[in-house]
Amino acid sequence: MKTVSVSTRSKVLRELLRLAQGTDVIVQSSNGARFFLTRITSTDTFYIGGADDDFDAEIAATRENRRLMKFLDERGEKAKDHKGTPIAEVRRQLNVSSQ
Repeated sequence: MKTVSVSTRSKVLRELLRLAQGTDVIVQSSNGARFFLTRITSTDTFYIGGADDDFDAEIAATRENRRLMKFLDERGEKAKDHKGTPIAEVRRQLNVSSQ
């Protein structure tokens, strides 16, 4: 992942950054390429990587993140105690078909 510092002189860029303060933004170029812009509120994040990265190395690095692993273990334990909602029921409540 690369961090790029940008000038806010551009009205379009200023507006995109303002929008990203409150919600995630998908930016689409004139050739149809799409990009995801989101606000990072904490430096306690992890990076999974792009499709061209060595995914095995990314998995190993993620497994070394003790805070993440503890969080996932705790969430897994909580999930064992709760009965989930079947997807058919969720679709019915949201009035969404199962294409």
